[in-house]
Amino acid sequence: MLKNNKDIKAILYMITTTALFIILWTKGEAMTTWAFAPLYVWFLFMAVSVAVMAHNHNHLPMWKKKFMNVLTDNWLTVFYGFPVFAWIPTHNANHHKYVNTDPDYTKTWRFTERNNLFTVLTYPSVSGFFQQSVVMTHFKETFGRNKEKFILYSLQFIVLISWIVGAFYFGGWEKAVVYVVLPQQFSLFSVLLFNYVQHVHADEESKYNSSRNFTGILNAMLFNNGLHTIHHLHPTLHWSESPEEHAKIEHLIDDSLIESSFWGYLFKSYILGMFIPKYKTQSMRVARIAATGK
Repeated sequence: MLKNNKDIKAILYMITTTALFIILWTKGEAMTTWAFAPLYVWFLFMAVSVAVMAHNHNHLPMWKKKFMNVLTDNWLTVFYGFPVFAWIPTHNANHHKYVNTDPDYTKTWRFTERNNLFTVLTYPSVSGFFQQSVVMTHFKETFGRNKEKFILYSLQFIVLISWIVGAFYFGGWEKAVVYVVLPQQFSLFSVLLFNYVQHVHADEESKYNSSRNFTGILNAMLFNNGLHTIHHLHPTLHWSESPEEHAKIEHLIDDSLIESSFWGYLFKSYILGMFIPKYKTQSMRVARIAATGK
């Protein structure tokens, strides 16, 4: 039933996420700190993977059967923390079309060209704020364009709200916040942070230099999400095919936009960069504007 059998990995990830939630929800309060902490960190990592899977699933739905895709939409929604159809107006139809230029709702330079610890930590909230009205406008307009889609989008809202309200009702506010709200917010925050580091200080008008790429082990854990240039060139390319296709164009990408380690980049750019200027990223966008006047 899967379009690509490699997506069994995504299904196993979702089963793991669900299992961790059940374990933490039912047993978390009775666990020692040493037992609870690693499970909760693992659960937060799975929340990050949910955001990546939601992204992939919106570009290339996993299942041949529509019912299974709808089921997966809602399964992802409860752990992602927002209806996953939101990717369509903000990401599929906007970000991929405008790629960090002015019409892009997720542009990294909205208020400043600086790339530092403050901007990377505040960007997810700022970007998320500017996307809210776009999502709701898309939702309302769908009612007039496609009633079936409107019903499916409404179902995602209903499922998400029911999930959160149910958590507060049956578990109390503390359990609901710890096991539902915080992981959802972590999921939403992480995917926007990914977008920021993948595009900040790149050249949005360049075919091959509009994205920063990460080639390290995190790709094996997060569905090759670090290989971003090839994703923009071929948005519907299955995640499992990204390494092979990335290898074909890697020589065309500026060396400064290829990082071996995601965590190493964060440490170098946002910690060492505060004290040692050479570790700060240099904006290709600013350099292009200075050179061309555009």
